Amino acid sequence: MIMTTNELPLIAPRVTPALHPEFRPGVLATRAFGEMVRDTGNGVPVRLALEQSDGSVFRHETTVLPEGHPRAAANAMHLERLVKFLLWSRGGWKISLDGPAALASGLERHYADTAAGRFDSEVVGERVYDHPISIVCTRDLPDARVVTRPLGRHLEGNRIGFDLGGSDRKVAAVVDGRVVFSDETVWDPYHKPDPQYHYDGLMDSLNKAAAHLPRVDAIGGSAAGVYVNSRVRVGSLFRGVGRELFDARVRNMFVDIGRAWGVPLEVVNDGEVTALAGSMALGVSSILGIALGTSTAAGYVTRDGTITSWLNELAFVPVDYNPEAPVDEWSGDYGVGSQYFSQQAVGRLIPAAGIDVSPGTPLPDQLKHVQALMAEGDDRARRIYETLGVYLGYGVAQFAGFYDLRHVLVLGRVTSGAGGDVMLERARRVLDVEFPELARQIEFHVPDEHDKRHGQAIAAASLPEVVGSPP
Repeated sequence: MIMTTNELPLIAPRVTPALHPEFRPGVLATRAFGEMVRDTGNGVPVRLALEQSDGSVFRHETTVLPEGHPRAAANAMHLERLVKFLLWSRGGWKISLDGPAALASGLERHYADTAAGRFDSEVVGERVYDHPISIVCTRDLPDARVVTRPLGRHLEGNRIGFDLGGSDRKVAAVVDGRVVFSDETVWDPYHKPDPQYHYDGLMDSLNKAAAHLPRVDAIGGSAAGVYVNSRVRVGSLFRGVGRELFDARVRNMFVDIGRAWGVPLEVVNDGEVTALAGSMALGVSSILGIALGTSTAAGYVTRDGTITSWLNELAFVPVDYNPEAPVDEWSGDYGVGSQYFSQQAVGRLIPAAGIDVSPGTPLPDQLKHVQALMAEGDDRARRIYETLGVYLGYGVAQFAGFYDLRHVLVLGRVTSGAGGDVMLERARRVLDVEFPELARQIEFHVPDEHDKRHGQAIAAASLPEVVGSPP
């Protein structure tokens, strides 16, 4: 079945998600639009350049319908969704566009006049790069410049690794790459307005780990958000903190904690540590790590084993182009990753599966209930995981258009238990049916039980480099 939104074709997937037949994958819409443009024989090239504050520039090209085509209105929708994906996967504040001036003007209005556009401009532009998003229509695009750097892999000495999630915080004491203690503490950081809650929680976890080490040589951690030199630029864990208090107490929180402990401390996005953990455990590169937890975390390790300055915030990239898709309550946009690869997705699918939960049940408890039903062989729970697997398959196909992918590591509490296997089976089926060339190219991985328990902690602990040998 073919739907349209602003003349952009929305294609029903050949592998239908059992509990969400209205799902219209972005990757299929993009493919159909490209075919429509090619059929004209007169497509109009559009070149894009996204600039970051450190001088990094990412280039991307697309082609749109010629002016006067009866479905030329699809150009604006195609370009807006594409730029949205580029903003959250790559990052940047200045967008240079070599193409029709009307399309540039439309993008400018989107970021100035719509709630979703203003959110992107404030969060990606102002908070991460200190500038609101700027659209420049020009033929003179800056040259591509990608900054890469090695990440972690320092295992010597006595280290602490931590991971701060929306439902729990984890910590481990690591000696020469071996975990000697680990702990997981439930907490609720999202809507706490006082950052002292976050500070005290992390210090409590660090002290627990330090009690199992003869000394602490370094501390490394991961958390949702964007971090530059361990300074918080954007962090969903701190979304309840007001802007003024955020600037005063949160932005340098991890730097201050490192000073308090008197050791090197480095914090990066949790998705990057996920990818690093996978790369270290599997001995591979060109790997995208996707963690399905409270929200969606993602990170990417390049073919040469480094990371880039890209954001990789796949929680906010558009994956469902149906305008009736679920809306993300933070960004206000529809069809974005957080609603498809997370506990939120499980909670959303529970009513459609016919499973009853008490009103007000927290999402982690809803997930536990579904996992318990899955362990009992409940078909309703299985349909939830089958639906998640379809989402994952089409999502990975879309991501492959922007990343050099050979490996995809899938983890997070949503994937625990038998449901994770069902998800991966259905994701592989999507690639087999719709994208056979990707099915031959991409290998899915899940961490084994040891890596599930300790891989992220070891990778996080390995982040700081200790100059000289530990004492």
